[in-house]
Amino acid sequence: MNERPANTRQFETTSTLPATLDAVTRFHEDPRALARLTPPPIIMQLHRDDRRSLTDGEIEFTLWFGPIPFRWIARHEPGPRPHSFADRQVKGPLAYWRHEHIFREVEGGVELTDRIGLAHRRNLLGVFTRLAFDGLPLRILFAYRHWRTRRALRRRR
Repeated sequence: MNERPANTRQFETTSTLPATLDAVTRFHEDPRALARLTPPPIIMQLHRDDRRSLTDGEIEFTLWFGPIPFRWIARHEPGPRPHSFADRQVKGPLAYWRHEHIFREVEGGVELTDRIGLAHRRNLLGVFTRLAFDGLPLRILFAYRHWRTRRALRRRR
């Protein structure tokens, strides 16, 4: 589903990374970034990566939650600001998912904001996506992702 449904929920988290805008952008451009940002015990299996840039192309992957697979096709597109990009679920487990990655230079580094609009399906799959991609699990996922990004950027210095 590509259109934003009326029951879309919003999630947003922000942190400051002690890095340059160029370093944060390069980290996200790395084809290995998604796997690095996937917390254990979830396993990310890449099927296809046709991205030409952060703002153009598609990626197809499966997130394994133990024996339960969630297969996605995500379209990368421009974000809402000059230093941003978005990935939008073209095909996947949720009724709607659009994730904006927004970078802004601030004193001490770069402010990273992850802003997500999401809606669940009204079926059994929606029960599973509520358990994996909403509320506390979503907050834990993005706390982990910001921590991993910060750690990776420190190692690159």
